[in-house]
Amino acid sequence: MNAGVVGGGLAGCEAAWALAERGIKVTMYEMRPKVATPAHRTDRLAELVCSNSLKSTELTSAHGLLKAELRILGSLLLEVADDTRVPAGSALAVDRDGFSRLVTARVSAHPNIVVERTEVTELRSPAVIATGPLTSDRLGEAIRDRLGTGSLAFFDAIAPIVSGESLDQTLLYERSRYGKGAGADYLNAPLSREQYGAFVDALRAADAYAGHEFETIPYFERCLPIEEMAKRGPETLRFGPLKPVGLDDPLTGREPFAVVQLRREDKAGQMWNLVGFQTRLRQAEQRRVFSMIPGLGHVEFLRYGSIHRNTYLNAPATLTAHLSAKGDDRLLFAGQLVGVEGYTESLGTGLLAGRNLTRMLHGLEPVTPPPETMLGALLRYVHEADPEGFQPMNANFGLLPPLESGTRERRRKRELLAERGQQAMRGFAARLREDEL
Repeated sequence: MNAGVVGGGLAGCEAAWALAERGIKVTMYEMRPKVATPAHRTDRLAELVCSNSLKSTELTSAHGLLKAELRILGSLLLEVADDTRVPAGSALAVDRDGFSRLVTARVSAHPNIVVERTEVTELRSPAVIATGPLTSDRLGEAIRDRLGTGSLAFFDAIAPIVSGESLDQTLLYERSRYGKGAGADYLNAPLSREQYGAFVDALRAADAYAGHEFETIPYFERCLPIEEMAKRGPETLRFGPLKPVGLDDPLTGREPFAVVQLRREDKAGQMWNLVGFQTRLRQAEQRRVFSMIPGLGHVEFLRYGSIHRNTYLNAPATLTAHLSAKGDDRLLFAGQLVGVEGYTESLGTGLLAGRNLTRMLHGLEPVTPPPETMLGALLRYVHEADPEGFQPMNANFGLLPPLESGTRERRRKRELLAERGQQAMRGFAARLREDEL
């Protein structure tokens, strides 16, 4: 049996692996390097174009629960993430270069996978379409023609990466929030009230890229550019990415007025990401404004912040509950294209799409995880949300059905939700294995 997977990102790689591991011959189509994108820098599979963090591993967080569920389902990419992990407190962050290299090697070496470097411009089933937020214009037109409705778009923002050697570490201190992880996984730049006020004023006055296409940018609320947050009020950043809570300065023994955190991008600590600093400022303005941060006075930018198009489908209006095209169950969509937001969410939908396409090729019905699981709850939202106001969604505990016996203690409630979700996913995975056997 044969199937296609269009797109070599996180969702595409998981889908291809899930199919190939179950005996399906897979042709993966990746348009790079023949067709470039505004955000990718290499031609490797599973390149992380935004943050290098897959977020929290703690089970009392939604992303931690989702990771635990995907490990139960046999995620390839989480296995690779473990092998290329860099210190980041309780977050699963990776050496982005090592991660994409290892995924490319694993996928390309699989005897049931052939990778073709070409742009796909028409839809043929059986296939998983996982071209992500940077779907090419020609394939986008084919998708719109096939689904009978326009896809939606918003502009996503990328945070800058700076050189570790260029940082003045005498003005920074090592600490994870509340001492999580190894306790000192982040570099922290403390700001006084006066420094914070001047920084916010500079952000609000800085020159950003503009033009007709950016006049009404429908940004995803959880990924706002930092200058947009600054315009919402003088305290917005201090209660957002610059919050000082749990980051006592060892020089004073107290929390600073505000803190800028830097997270390492590689194991050697040569590259550092400005956490939460997604931006559309012009490059000269990034150099000018961000150099006001203590320790970054002479910083070298290895990658400037930028913006890129993010395309996603109106999934509630156009896709079935298992994310296939209405009228063709064997044409599935996965990843950010279906309206999930985040690395782990994307690879989760890809993994499930691969498993479901395998089932259908063997004459079995497609399935979705129970709503008590984070993955199942996310898919239910994508399918059942109001089509009129549909926007991408991250994993969060608000998606899960409430506990039968309530508890008011927040952490205990999340522990119980995580226990219930993992148990439900183990049962779901067991049923999948039984069917496959």
